[in-house]
Amino acid sequence: MSTINVALLGFGTVGQGVCEAIDTHQDRLKEVLGKEVKVRAVLIKDPTKERSIGTSINVTTDFQDILDIPDLDVIFEAIVGEEPSYTYLTEAIEKGVHIVTANKAMFAKYGPELLEKAKRKGISVGFEATTAGGIPVIGSIRQLLKVNEIRQIQGILNGTSNFILSQMRKRGLAFDTALKISQEKGYAEADPTNDIEGYDAFYKLLILSQTAFGRQPDWKNIRRKGISDLTAEWLQAAESFRLRFKHVGSLRRDSVDHIQGAVEPILVHDTHPFYSVEDVENAISLKGSLVGRITLLGPGAGKLPTGSAMVEDFLSLIERKYTDSAVSTVNAEEVVEESSHQWVLRIRETDEYQNWLPSFILKDRIQLDDYLYVFVEGRKETLESLLQTHDHIQAVPILKEIPLENEVKAGAAVS
Repeated sequence: MSTINVALLGFGTVGQGVCEAIDTHQDRLKEVLGKEVKVRAVLIKDPTKERSIGTSINVTTDFQDILDIPDLDVIFEAIVGEEPSYTYLTEAIEKGVHIVTANKAMFAKYGPELLEKAKRKGISVGFEATTAGGIPVIGSIRQLLKVNEIRQIQGILNGTSNFILSQMRKRGLAFDTALKISQEKGYAEADPTNDIEGYDAFYKLLILSQTAFGRQPDWKNIRRKGISDLTAEWLQAAESFRLRFKHVGSLRRDSVDHIQGAVEPILVHDTHPFYSVEDVENAISLKGSLVGRITLLGPGAGKLPTGSAMVEDFLSLIERKYTDSAVSTVNAEEVVEESSHQWVLRIRETDEYQNWLPSFILKDRIQLDDYLYVFVEGRKETLESLLQTHDHIQAVPILKEIPLENEVKAGAAVS
Protein backbone atom coordinates (compact mmCIF):
# COMPACT_ATOMS: atom_id res chain seq x y z
CA MET A 1 0.00 0.00 0.00
CA SER A 2 1.34 3.44 -0.93
CA THR A 3 1.63 6.13 1.71
CA ILE A 4 0.81 9.81 2.21
CA ASN A 5 3.83 11.48 3.78
CA VAL A 6 3.23 14.32 6.23
CA ALA A 7 5.29 16.47 8.59
CA LEU A 8 4.42 18.57 11.63
CA LEU A 9 5.69 22.06 12.40
CA GLY A 10 5.44 22.42 16.18
CA PHE A 11 4.70 19.82 18.81
CA GLY A 12 2.77 21.72 21.41
CA THR A 13 -0.85 21.02 22.31
CA VAL A 14 -2.13 21.21 18.73
CA GLY A 15 0.77 19.32 17.17
CA GLN A 16 0.35 16.52 19.69
CA GLY A 17 -3.35 16.41 18.92
CA VAL A 18 -2.68 15.96 15.20
CA CYS A 19 -0.16 13.20 15.86
CA GLU A 20 -2.54 11.41 18.23
CA ALA A 21 -5.47 11.73 15.82
CA ILE A 22 -3.47 10.21 12.97
CA ASP A 23 -2.14 7.42 15.19
CA THR A 24 -5.46 6.43 16.78
CA HIS A 25 -7.49 6.70 13.57
CA GLN A 26 -5.04 5.16 11.12
CA ASP A 27 -7.48 2.38 10.13
CA ARG A 28 -10.18 4.93 9.36
CA LEU A 29 -7.74 7.02 7.32
CA LYS A 30 -6.72 3.94 5.31
CA GLU A 31 -10.37 3.14 4.69
CA VAL A 32 -11.16 6.63 3.42
CA LEU A 33 -7.96 7.37 1.52
CA GLY A 34 -6.87 3.90 0.50
CA LYS A 35 -3.40 4.79 1.77
CA GLU A 36 -1.48 4.85 5.02
CA VAL A 37 -0.66 8.26 6.51
CA LYS A 38 2.93 8.46 7.75
CA VAL A 39 4.31 11.22 9.97
CA ARG A 40 7.87 11.50 8.68
CA ALA A 41 9.20 14.40 10.72
CA VAL A 42 8.44 16.95 13.43
CA LEU A 43 9.97 20.42 13.58
CA ILE A 44 10.64 21.62 17.15
CA LYS A 45 12.19 24.73 18.68
CA ASP A 46 13.80 23.43 21.90
CA PRO A 47 15.74 20.15 21.44
CA THR A 48 16.35 19.81 25.19
CA LYS A 49 12.68 19.45 26.03
CA GLU A 50 11.43 15.90 26.57
CA ARG A 51 8.73 14.77 24.15
CA SER A 52 6.93 11.54 23.47
CA ILE A 53 7.62 11.10 19.75
CA GLY A 54 8.04 7.75 18.00
CA THR A 55 11.60 6.71 17.16
CA SER A 56 10.70 6.30 13.48
CA ILE A 57 9.91 10.02 13.23
CA ASN A 58 12.73 12.45 12.47
CA VAL A 59 12.80 15.25 15.07
CA THR A 60 14.61 18.37 13.87
CA THR A 61 15.11 22.07 14.53
CA ASP A 62 15.95 22.81 10.88
CA PHE A 63 13.04 23.48 8.51
CA GLN A 64 15.20 22.52 5.54
CA ASP A 65 15.15 18.94 6.87
CA ILE A 66 11.36 19.05 6.45
CA LEU A 67 11.55 20.28 2.87
CA ASP A 68 14.16 17.62 2.05
CA ILE A 69 11.80 14.74 2.91
CA PRO A 70 11.31 12.66 -0.27
CA ASP A 71 7.77 12.74 -1.66
CA LEU A 72 6.44 14.97 1.12
CA ASP A 73 2.72 15.53 0.52
CA VAL A 74 1.39 17.69 3.38
CA ILE A 75 2.71 19.92 6.16
CA PHE A 76 0.65 20.48 9.33
CA GLU A 77 1.61 23.88 10.78
CA ALA A 78 0.93 24.44 14.49
CA ILE A 79 3.37 27.19 15.46
CA VAL A 80 2.37 30.31 17.40
CA GLY A 81 2.97 33.73 15.83
CA GLU A 82 3.30 35.20 12.37
CA GLU A 83 6.93 34.22 11.89
CA PRO A 84 8.58 31.92 11.08
CA SER A 85 5.25 30.30 10.12
CA TYR A 86 4.58 32.53 7.13
CA THR A 87 8.06 32.01 5.73
CA TYR A 88 7.91 28.24 6.24
CA LEU A 89 4.51 27.91 4.56
CA THR A 90 5.57 30.11 1.65
CA GLU A 91 8.58 27.86 1.05
CA ALA A 92 6.39 24.76 1.32
CA ILE A 93 3.97 26.11 -1.29
CA GLU A 94 6.83 26.98 -3.62
CA LYS A 95 8.02 23.37 -3.36
CA GLY A 96 4.52 22.04 -4.14
CA VAL A 97 3.61 20.78 -0.68
CA HIS A 98 0.01 21.11 0.54
CA ILE A 99 -0.42 22.85 3.92
CA VAL A 100 -2.86 22.67 6.82
CA THR A 101 -2.58 25.41 9.46
CA ALA A 102 -4.06 26.24 12.86
CA ASN A 103 -2.24 29.59 13.16
CA LYS A 104 -4.97 32.23 13.34
CA ALA A 105 -2.77 35.32 13.84
CA MET A 106 -0.56 34.45 10.87
CA PHE A 107 -3.42 33.40 8.63
CA ALA A 108 -5.54 36.47 9.38
CA LYS A 109 -2.68 38.64 8.11
CA TYR A 110 -1.17 36.48 5.39
CA GLY A 111 -4.01 34.11 4.48
CA PRO A 112 -5.14 35.93 1.32
CA GLU A 113 -1.54 36.05 0.08
CA LEU A 114 -0.89 32.37 0.86
CA LEU A 115 -4.14 31.32 -0.82
CA GLU A 116 -3.21 33.25 -3.97
CA LYS A 117 0.27 31.73 -4.06
CA ALA A 118 -1.19 28.26 -3.53
CA LYS A 119 -3.72 28.77 -6.31
CA ARG A 120 -0.97 29.68 -8.76
CA LYS A 121 0.97 26.56 -7.81
CA GLY A 122 -2.05 24.24 -7.80
CA ILE A 123 -1.62 23.64 -4.05
CA SER A 124 -4.38 23.34 -1.42
CA VAL A 125 -4.43 25.23 1.88
CA GLY A 126 -6.47 23.94 4.82
CA PHE A 127 -7.28 26.38 7.63
CA GLU A 128 -10.34 24.93 9.40
CA ALA A 129 -8.52 24.83 12.75
CA THR A 130 -7.80 28.57 12.72
CA THR A 131 -11.31 29.65 13.68
CA ALA A 132 -13.27 27.54 16.15
CA GLY A 133 -11.34 24.45 17.21
CA GLY A 134 -13.51 21.40 16.63
CA ILE A 135 -16.41 23.25 14.96
CA PRO A 136 -16.32 22.70 11.17
CA VAL A 137 -17.33 26.25 10.30
CA ILE A 138 -14.93 26.76 7.36
CA GLY A 139 -16.15 23.52 5.76
CA SER A 140 -19.77 24.54 6.37
CA ILE A 141 -19.21 27.91 4.68
CA ARG A 142 -17.51 26.25 1.73
CA GLN A 143 -20.44 23.84 1.41
CA LEU A 144 -23.04 26.61 1.65
CA LEU A 145 -21.25 28.69 -0.95
CA LYS A 146 -22.00 26.16 -3.65
CA VAL A 147 -25.50 27.71 -3.79
CA ASN A 148 -26.09 30.02 -0.83
CA GLU A 149 -24.67 33.48 -0.33
CA ILE A 150 -23.51 34.13 3.24
CA ARG A 151 -24.94 37.44 4.41
CA GLN A 152 -24.27 37.54 8.14
CA ILE A 153 -22.12 35.79 10.76
CA GLN A 154 -22.30 35.87 14.56
CA GLY A 155 -19.97 33.88 16.77
CA ILE A 156 -18.69 33.15 20.25
CA LEU A 157 -15.17 32.60 18.97
CA ASN A 158 -13.04 32.47 22.13
CA GLY A 159 -13.58 29.78 24.74
CA THR A 160 -11.48 31.51 27.41
CA SER A 161 -13.54 34.70 27.50
CA ASN A 162 -16.75 32.66 27.43
CA PHE A 163 -15.52 30.57 30.38
CA ILE A 164 -14.69 33.72 32.37
CA LEU A 165 -18.13 35.25 31.74
CA SER A 166 -19.83 31.97 32.67
CA GLN A 167 -17.92 31.78 35.96
CA MET A 168 -18.63 35.42 36.80
CA ARG A 169 -22.35 34.95 36.25
CA LYS A 170 -22.85 31.52 37.81
CA ARG A 171 -20.65 32.11 40.87
CA GLY A 172 -20.87 35.88 41.25
CA LEU A 173 -17.11 36.23 40.85
CA ALA A 174 -15.09 39.32 40.08
CA PHE A 175 -13.35 39.36 36.70
CA ASP A 176 -9.85 38.93 38.16
CA THR A 177 -10.94 35.88 40.18
CA ALA A 178 -12.59 34.21 37.18
CA LEU A 179 -9.49 34.94 35.07
CA LYS A 180 -7.24 33.31 37.67
CA ILE A 181 -9.41 30.15 37.65
CA SER A 182 -9.20 30.13 33.85
CA GLN A 183 -5.42 30.31 34.04
CA GLU A 184 -5.25 27.55 36.65
CA LYS A 185 -7.29 25.29 34.37
CA GLY A 186 -5.00 26.04 31.44
CA TYR A 187 -7.60 27.90 29.39
CA ALA A 188 -5.91 31.31 29.65
CA GLU A 189 -2.22 32.03 29.10
CA ALA A 190 -0.02 33.76 31.68
CA ASP A 191 -0.53 36.84 29.49
CA PRO A 192 -4.24 36.57 28.66
CA THR A 193 -4.44 39.74 26.54
CA ASN A 194 -5.22 38.00 23.24
CA ASP A 195 -8.24 36.27 24.77
CA ILE A 196 -9.75 38.82 27.13
CA GLU A 197 -9.18 41.89 24.91
CA GLY A 198 -10.66 40.26 21.82
CA TYR A 199 -7.57 39.89 19.60
CA ASP A 200 -8.02 36.13 19.23
CA ALA A 201 -11.65 36.55 18.15
CA PHE A 202 -10.62 39.46 15.91
CA TYR A 203 -8.20 37.25 13.94
CA LYS A 204 -10.83 34.52 13.60
CA LEU A 205 -13.40 37.05 12.36
CA LEU A 206 -11.04 38.18 9.60
CA ILE A 207 -10.54 34.58 8.47
CA LEU A 208 -14.30 33.99 8.44
CA SER A 209 -14.76 37.15 6.37
CA GLN A 210 -12.15 36.02 3.85
CA THR A 211 -13.87 32.64 3.55
CA ALA A 212 -17.49 33.84 3.41
CA PHE A 213 -17.13 37.10 1.48
CA GLY A 214 -13.89 36.57 -0.43
CA ARG A 215 -12.24 39.54 1.27
CA GLN A 216 -11.59 41.13 4.64
CA PRO A 217 -12.91 44.42 5.99
CA ASP A 218 -10.44 47.19 6.76
CA TRP A 219 -8.89 46.09 10.07
CA LYS A 220 -9.13 49.55 11.63
CA ASN A 221 -12.88 49.68 10.95
CA ILE A 222 -13.64 46.63 13.12
CA ARG A 223 -14.72 47.58 16.63
CA ARG A 224 -12.79 45.52 19.17
CA LYS A 225 -13.53 45.61 22.88
CA GLY A 226 -12.57 43.17 25.61
CA ILE A 227 -14.38 41.91 28.69
CA SER A 228 -12.04 43.13 31.45
CA ASP A 229 -14.29 46.10 32.36
CA LEU A 230 -17.32 43.93 33.13
CA THR A 231 -18.33 43.44 36.77
CA ALA A 232 -20.32 40.79 38.59
CA GLU A 233 -23.00 43.46 39.14
CA TRP A 234 -23.27 44.06 35.40
CA LEU A 235 -23.86 40.34 34.83
CA GLN A 236 -26.33 40.18 37.73
CA ALA A 237 -28.33 43.07 36.28
CA ALA A 238 -28.41 41.41 32.87
CA GLU A 239 -29.61 38.14 34.39
CA SER A 240 -32.49 39.97 36.07
CA PHE A 241 -33.63 41.04 32.58
CA ARG A 242 -33.26 37.44 31.28
CA LEU A 243 -30.21 38.56 29.32
CA ARG A 244 -26.63 37.23 29.33
CA PHE A 245 -23.29 38.71 28.39
CA LYS A 246 -21.40 37.00 25.58
CA HIS A 247 -18.17 38.07 23.87
CA VAL A 248 -19.32 37.99 20.26
CA GLY A 249 -17.69 38.57 16.90
CA SER A 250 -20.09 39.63 14.16
CA LEU A 251 -19.94 40.30 10.42
CA ARG A 252 -22.52 41.55 7.97
CA ARG A 253 -22.60 43.22 4.57
CA ASP A 254 -24.54 46.45 4.29
CA SER A 255 -26.63 47.75 1.42
CA VAL A 256 -23.60 49.04 -0.49
CA ASP A 257 -21.67 45.78 -0.01
CA HIS A 258 -19.38 47.10 2.73
CA ILE A 259 -18.41 44.55 5.37
CA GLN A 260 -19.17 45.67 8.90
CA GLY A 261 -17.51 43.86 11.79
CA ALA A 262 -17.20 43.98 15.57
CA VAL A 263 -15.81 42.00 18.49
CA GLU A 264 -17.39 43.14 21.73
CA PRO A 265 -19.19 42.09 24.92
CA ILE A 266 -22.85 42.09 24.04
CA LEU A 267 -26.14 40.95 25.55
CA VAL A 268 -28.36 38.17 24.21
CA HIS A 269 -31.98 37.31 24.96
CA ASP A 270 -32.91 33.90 26.35
CA THR A 271 -34.29 33.07 22.87
CA HIS A 272 -30.91 33.58 21.21
CA PRO A 273 -28.95 30.41 20.28
CA PHE A 274 -25.93 31.76 22.19
CA TYR A 275 -27.79 32.19 25.50
CA SER A 276 -27.00 28.68 26.77
CA VAL A 277 -23.48 28.41 25.30
CA GLU A 278 -21.37 28.08 28.43
CA ASP A 279 -17.77 27.73 29.61
CA VAL A 280 -15.19 26.96 26.87
CA GLU A 281 -17.78 26.07 24.23
CA ASN A 282 -17.90 28.06 20.99
CA ALA A 283 -20.89 28.77 18.74
CA ILE A 284 -21.31 30.27 15.29
CA SER A 285 -24.49 31.31 13.46
CA LEU A 286 -24.49 31.81 9.71
CA LYS A 287 -27.20 33.37 7.56
CA GLY A 288 -27.49 31.90 4.06
CA SER A 289 -29.55 33.44 1.28
CA LEU A 290 -31.58 30.23 0.92
CA VAL A 291 -31.08 28.11 4.02
CA GLY A 292 -31.64 30.88 6.57
CA ARG A 293 -29.85 30.45 9.90
CA ILE A 294 -27.47 27.60 10.67
CA THR A 295 -25.93 27.42 14.16
CA LEU A 296 -22.89 25.29 14.95
CA LEU A 297 -21.81 24.54 18.53
CA GLY A 298 -18.84 22.65 19.90
CA PRO A 299 -15.48 22.78 21.65
CA GLY A 300 -13.51 25.83 20.59
CA ALA A 301 -10.08 24.66 21.63
CA GLY A 302 -8.09 21.79 23.07
CA LYS A 303 -5.67 19.15 21.84
CA LEU A 304 -8.08 16.68 20.29
CA PRO A 305 -10.79 19.06 18.97
CA THR A 306 -8.18 21.18 17.17
CA GLY A 307 -6.24 18.11 16.07
CA SER A 308 -9.50 16.67 14.75
CA ALA A 309 -10.17 19.85 12.75
CA MET A 310 -6.72 19.69 11.16
CA VAL A 311 -7.02 16.01 10.23
CA GLU A 312 -10.52 16.50 8.80
CA ASP A 313 -9.11 19.43 6.82
CA PHE A 314 -6.32 17.15 5.62
CA LEU A 315 -8.88 14.62 4.39
CA SER A 316 -10.82 17.27 2.47
CA LEU A 317 -7.58 18.53 1.00
CA ILE A 318 -6.45 15.09 -0.17
CA GLU A 319 -9.90 14.30 -1.55
CA ARG A 320 -9.97 17.74 -3.25
CA LYS A 321 -13.34 18.71 -1.81
CA TYR A 322 -12.47 22.40 -1.41
CA THR A 323 -14.25 25.18 -3.27
CA ASP A 324 -12.85 28.62 -4.02
CA SER A 325 -13.58 31.49 -1.67
CA ALA A 326 -16.69 33.51 -2.40
CA VAL A 327 -16.66 36.63 -4.53
CA SER A 328 -20.19 37.98 -4.47
CA THR A 329 -22.28 41.07 -3.91
CA VAL A 330 -25.47 41.88 -2.06
CA ASN A 331 -28.41 43.59 -3.72
CA ALA A 332 -29.44 46.75 -1.93
CA GLU A 333 -33.03 45.70 -1.41
CA GLU A 334 -31.94 42.55 0.42
CA VAL A 335 -30.36 44.40 3.37
CA VAL A 336 -32.79 46.15 5.71
CA GLU A 337 -31.45 48.46 8.42
CA GLU A 338 -33.26 48.06 11.74
CA SER A 339 -34.93 51.22 13.01
CA SER A 340 -35.33 50.09 16.64
CA HIS A 341 -32.61 48.73 18.93
CA GLN A 342 -32.32 47.62 22.55
CA TRP A 343 -29.65 48.34 25.17
CA VAL A 344 -29.00 48.08 28.87
CA LEU A 345 -27.67 51.36 30.28
CA ARG A 346 -25.76 51.74 33.52
CA ILE A 347 -26.21 55.15 35.14
CA ARG A 348 -25.37 56.63 38.51
CA GLU A 349 -28.18 56.65 41.05
CA THR A 350 -27.76 60.40 41.41
CA ASP A 351 -28.12 61.12 37.68
CA GLU A 352 -31.13 63.16 36.57
CA TYR A 353 -32.17 60.49 34.10
CA GLN A 354 -35.82 61.56 34.18
CA ASN A 355 -34.90 64.29 31.67
CA TRP A 356 -33.87 61.88 28.88
CA LEU A 357 -35.40 58.51 29.78
CA PRO A 358 -38.77 59.34 28.11
CA SER A 359 -36.88 59.41 24.79
CA PHE A 360 -36.73 55.61 25.04
CA ILE A 361 -39.21 52.83 25.72
CA LEU A 362 -38.43 51.61 29.24
CA LYS A 363 -38.73 47.82 29.37
CA ASP A 364 -37.25 47.12 32.82
CA ARG A 365 -34.92 48.48 35.50
CA ILE A 366 -32.98 47.36 38.56
CA GLN A 367 -30.79 49.15 41.10
CA LEU A 368 -27.60 47.49 42.38
CA ASP A 369 -25.44 49.41 44.85
CA ASP A 370 -24.94 52.95 43.54
CA TYR A 371 -25.97 52.22 39.96
CA LEU A 372 -29.26 51.98 38.14
CA TYR A 373 -29.48 49.56 35.21
CA VAL A 374 -32.23 50.32 32.70
CA PHE A 375 -33.34 48.08 29.85
CA VAL A 376 -34.51 50.37 27.02
CA GLU A 377 -35.53 50.33 23.38
CA GLY A 378 -35.20 53.16 20.88
CA ARG A 379 -33.40 54.62 17.91
CA LYS A 380 -29.62 54.42 17.54
CA GLU A 381 -29.43 58.14 16.81
CA THR A 382 -31.15 58.90 20.13
CA LEU A 383 -28.62 56.86 22.09
CA GLU A 384 -25.64 58.34 20.24
CA SER A 385 -26.87 61.85 21.03
CA LEU A 386 -27.32 60.91 24.72
CA LEU A 387 -23.82 59.47 25.02
CA GLN A 388 -22.27 62.60 23.51
CA THR A 389 -23.60 64.69 26.41
CA HIS A 390 -23.47 61.97 29.12
CA ASP A 391 -20.18 60.18 28.52
CA HIS A 392 -20.25 58.50 31.96
CA ILE A 393 -23.23 56.33 30.91
CA GLN A 394 -22.30 52.81 29.89
CA ALA A 395 -24.45 51.29 27.15
CA VAL A 396 -24.36 47.62 26.11
CA PRO A 397 -26.33 46.63 23.00
CA ILE A 398 -28.56 43.57 22.77
CA LEU A 399 -27.73 41.31 19.85
CA LYS A 400 -30.63 40.47 17.58
CA GLU A 401 -30.59 36.85 16.59
CA ILE A 402 -30.38 35.87 12.95
CA PRO A 403 -33.88 34.74 11.89
CA LEU A 404 -34.21 30.97 11.64
CA GLU A 405 -35.77 31.23 8.19
CA ASN A 406 -35.58 33.86 5.48
CA GLU A 407 -38.74 35.72 4.59
CA VAL A 408 -40.48 34.51 1.44
CA LYS A 409 -40.46 37.26 -1.16
CA ALA A 410 -43.86 38.56 -2.15
CA GLY A 411 -44.97 37.17 -5.48
CA ALA A 412 -42.58 34.23 -5.38
CA ALA A 413 -44.10 31.11 -6.90
CA VAL A 414 -43.06 27.63 -7.89
CA SER A 415 -44.18 26.51 -11.33
